[in-house]
Amino acid sequence: MTNVDEEIARGETCLNSLDYQKAYKHFDKAIKTDNGNALAYFGMAESAIGLPKVKREKVGDWYKKAIELDPSNPQYLEAYALYCMNDGHFNEAEKFFKDAADADPENAPFYFTEFAIQYHNVAPVVMEQYLDDDTKDMIVSKALTYLLKAIDLDPKEAMRLLK
Repeated sequence: MTNVDEEIARGETCLNSLDYQKAYKHFDKAIKTDNGNALAYFGMAESAIGLPKVKREKVGDWYKKAIELDPSNPQYLEAYALYCMNDGHFNEAEKFFKDAADADPENAPFYFTEFAIQYHNVAPVVMEQYLDDDTKDMIVSKALTYLLKAIDLDPKEAMRLLK
């Protein structure tokens, strides 16, 4: 096991214990040792989320770096999608959930469902000041579209079945 692997393993142990500060330090050491390690950047982002002093933009940069280094890792894509969702960047979240589904087709229904539920729950809160009936309908429509996609059901067929 290399020093990078050891630091990542220590970081993951700390992260699992919710010791974000120690995890952050281990992932930082791993990145300084090997700045081409996607898992180190992913761990850095995951640990930084638990540290209020770290700027949100920096967290996003670390997720993006992990994805740049390992673009087909569905865990990285999903985590970044959730990060975008929570920041109100819904189009970017949608793109990365789709990318995760493409990278992991066997589990695509779960990514589509997760997007639908998260979008349905988060968008009204983020868009609260703009939340009129049309906006509510748009949110529900998009969420419903992804739920139907998760079960591979055409909207017209869904309407037929719901009658």
